Amino acid sequence: MAEAPGTPPTTAAPAAGVSSPDPAPTTGSSRAVPAVAIDPAQQDDPVEADEGSSYTASLSSSVIDYPEEYGRRYHAFRPGSYSFPNDEVEMERLDMAHAMMVRAIGSKLWLAPLAKDKVHRILDIGTGTGIWAVEIGDIFENAEVIGNDLSAIQPEWVPPNVKFEIDDVESEWVGVKKYDFIMCRYMAASIQDWPKLVANIYDNLNPGGWAEFQDMSTEYYSDDGSYKPEHATYEWNQTFVETLDKIGRDPRPGPKLEGWVRGHGGFEDVAHHKFKTPIGPWARHRHFKDQGLLNLAQILEGLEGFSLKLLCGVLGRSKEEVLVQLAEVRRELKTGAFHALLDLHVVYGQKPALPAAKEANE
Repeated sequence: MAEAPGTPPTTAAPAAGVSSPDPAPTTGSSRAVPAVAIDPAQQDDPVEADEGSSYTASLSSSVIDYPEEYGRRYHAFRPGSYSFPNDEVEMERLDMAHAMMVRAIGSKLWLAPLAKDKVHRILDIGTGTGIWAVEIGDIFENAEVIGNDLSAIQPEWVPPNVKFEIDDVESEWVGVKKYDFIMCRYMAASIQDWPKLVANIYDNLNPGGWAEFQDMSTEYYSDDGSYKPEHATYEWNQTFVETLDKIGRDPRPGPKLEGWVRGHGGFEDVAHHKFKTPIGPWARHRHFKDQGLLNLAQILEGLEGFSLKLLCGVLGRSKEEVLVQLAEVRRELKTGAFHALLDLHVVYGQKPALPAAKEANE
């Protein structure tokens, strides 16, 4: 596994079509990732952060008649398979999470070594707002890009080569045409059977095609011991991940991705990169400080959406009880009470090319 160190990163070339490039953490040998350096000036400085197309078929009322619970809007297709909202507040959060993940891996949309002239069909699993699909569609302008999701929340005005489908990726995959690149990104807390999903992705790749997984563990931690069980955030986060475990939606897929991909047995040239992702602007280096601000903003925006359906609907808590707890979590996050992080894992692998294609490339 190549791991991104917590030392100041060196400059790396961004993917074509990705604006505002930032240096990406360099990769190294399989060793412990050094801690992210803390900015002493940030210690007592509270954070000011905001909280806050083409479709393949006509959308029936069963897909777009979104139910409302706990003051939030949720998906209608395959109800119960996803615990988080799909309303405008959540759409803004998803776009912030996208920006944070792009910045974390060096202002890139992907890391797999794609050959642009060999990528003709791309699939974005769990596309959300469609932002990744739209951006990669601008780069691969001659490729067909398809994004699928449980909710029809994607924009109507998109590049002509981009389209969206309403689908449940854990259902049977249909269709004859296969893909040259499949992205499975930010699906923590969404999938019940990851090995089955990995197998479906492999089966739907063309020979020589690449799959990439970008995901994390949603369980917070700190390198310096500042994040402790007595923190309200710790108690909330542990309850969050334990409840997801209870309903069978893995909240910690990131560290397991490489094992699932290698365990499948079909992928070649598997690589694993790990990136530290601070929560808040407490890091000393600008790359991590900016990344931490984005991460903090998307977490603050998402706290209610993360919590209400799980803690009220599954654990039986009252909405008022949950909101009181979240108020203390917000206070801790905004005042920098600890130096918490998440780890973002990127794993990619290639489906073997046909023998004739391998010979042509040698």
